[in-house]
Amino acid sequence: MTGSWQKVNFVNSRGLNLAGLLYVAPGNTGRIIINCHGFTGSKEGGGRALELGTELSRRGWSTLLFDFSGNGESEGNFADLTLSGQIDDLTCAVDWVVKRGYNQIVTVGRSFGGSTVICQAARDHRIAGVCTWAAPARLMDLFTSFTDESLDSPEEMVTMAGENGVIYLKKAFFRDLQLYDVPREAARLTPRPLLIIHGTGDGVVPPGDARLIFEAAGEPKKLVWIEGGDHQFTGHYLQVWENLFAWLNKHFPGI
Repeated sequence: MTGSWQKVNFVNSRGLNLAGLLYVAPGNTGRIIINCHGFTGSKEGGGRALELGTELSRRGWSTLLFDFSGNGESEGNFADLTLSGQIDDLTCAVDWVVKRGYNQIVTVGRSFGGSTVICQAARDHRIAGVCTWAAPARLMDLFTSFTDESLDSPEEMVTMAGENGVIYLKKAFFRDLQLYDVPREAARLTPRPLLIIHGTGDGVVPPGDARLIFEAAGEPKKLVWIEGGDHQFTGHYLQVWENLFAWLNKHFPGI
């Protein structure tokens, strides 16, 4: 089936059912983008991820969107979220598309989803290329800034300020973050291409994080600054898309 979004689902290694949406490009090209949402986000990206997937299909790329466990329509408790869990979710998504015959897989991740795609691809050579949008490099610095609570206190839950109000995470989230050095993980991607996109006006993830990832990564790599772009690339998303399309055309030219 082509020309429309299909609801799909797959199971992660913890037995949780993950909800996805698949848009199959015409011609069964075997090329697919797995697009990963950000912290507290969802697969649809407020509609933008759906628009992007439709546009990518015109360029020969299928798209898989999915909700990380504990988010959106996927099973799981948000308080159990960890980066290791998201890496597992994405790896299971890769397993799922490979079983369906896709053999050229590029991952795209926004914000914390960007950190996830870097860390996952460092461990999975089935990923042909990685693109990040506003991805944090200094994870502990970023996430501890969202709470006033001490991580040394005996309570297991941490109260955090999210985009949509107060959220709760287990301290295991922070312990798990310490296992990952995002710039060092980015260095493991070479010789696969890496595209880093970041807004100069990002007030959530400092633009310096993009520089840290870029400087650590091997070739081929590219860092694109979106002048004045905020964390959501408000008013600049078409510029982000055009940079993605140009990068895909360069590194993955059509057959």
